[in-house]
Amino acid sequence: MKFSSQEEYGLRCLLQLSRPHDGKAVPAALTIPEISRSTGLSEPYVAKLMGILRRGGLVKSVRGQAGGYALARQPEQIPVGEALAVLGGRLFASDFCDRHPGHAHTCTQSDDCSIRSLWGAVQQVVDRVLNHTTLRDLMGNERQMAKLANHLVSISESLPVMAKPARTQ
Repeated sequence: MKFSSQEEYGLRCLLQLSRPHDGKAVPAALTIPEISRSTGLSEPYVAKLMGILRRGGLVKSVRGQAGGYALARQPEQIPVGEALAVLGGRLFASDFCDRHPGHAHTCTQSDDCSIRSLWGAVQQVVDRVLNHTTLRDLMGNERQMAKLANHLVSISESLPVMAKPARTQ
């Protein structure tokens, strides 16, 4: 399983919008060229990502001389799981088998699929961790994030499920 470059770079853009800039205590709106420079991404790609994030309700466009893009909510109110869903979707969606039946009209394993059960369980653990991690959490350093991630994985069984479970037959 891999996360796409769109998901990775979209998160990088969101983190840039989460951080205070120019000595201001509150994150300011950033232009596409500013985000491009700070992330090392091309301006057209940043524009594409900002459009996706805006349509997904995570960022808003700000007009005027100090305009650009800003977070639609505070960093602590944006779960990483929500951002990844907007940028690319889930690792395993409940309609996966319907979208990928092979050469037949329905999956040959649709009645009794151990693979679907595995992917559903993996998705639940991933959802628990990503939905309990916010952009604010990602603003720390790598050591802090590793500590938080390890903690979330260790307690993942006790965390409530925030996403729909995979389809069962």
